[in-house]
Amino acid sequence: MESFHIWAQPWWVNLLLLVPALSYLHWRRTGLLLSRQTLLTLALFGAAFGYVEAVVVVYLRTAAGISGHDGSAIFQLQNAPATYPQVTASLAQFSRSLRTIEAFREAATMVMLVSIALLADARARERWGAFLWTFAAWDLTYYAGLWAILRWPSSLQDIDVLFLIPVPWVAQVWYPVLVSALTLLAVALSQAEKTAYTRNPG
Repeated sequence: MESFHIWAQPWWVNLLLLVPALSYLHWRRTGLLLSRQTLLTLALFGAAFGYVEAVVVVYLRTAAGISGHDGSAIFQLQNAPATYPQVTASLAQFSRSLRTIEAFREAATMVMLVSIALLADARARERWGAFLWTFAAWDLTYYAGLWAILRWPSSLQDIDVLFLIPVPWVAQVWYPVLVSALTLLAVALSQAEKTAYTRNPG
């Protein structure tokens, strides 16, 4: 089992932890004008998409010749390296074409999540809230799907490569799970405060 690591790498990936808090501070005056039905629909989309992503990762693992039920995504690292340079060096074991496919898959994922957020509402703050809500549901279901299929992550301390764009983002699994959980909480609280504000505008 890996030891607990506080920091994700590169350093700026750690700033993502501020996103739920800053977004909540921005929304707390009047809350988010997203209905519960909209949030439920976005959550269903995010969850379904997250599971599809997990299944795609299983297929990519097969294409890359990675078998078994003891790892995560195509770029999850066996016997996880201790340092960021070791992680990036380990990625070189995969072909350039496969890394390119993975990068385009990640870009397409973001396009889909942004698109559903744009369709959710006409206002910028609600679109941002819809994107964060859907992203968080997608991310949590992605890891849940990988665990259901591959029994990975075996621990929240397992190391994963979160994204490859523009450089590899590396963190233990607890980090993206925490960010996504806090994001869901921030959006849910903001939606609840919107309801309270509407009932008591004074």
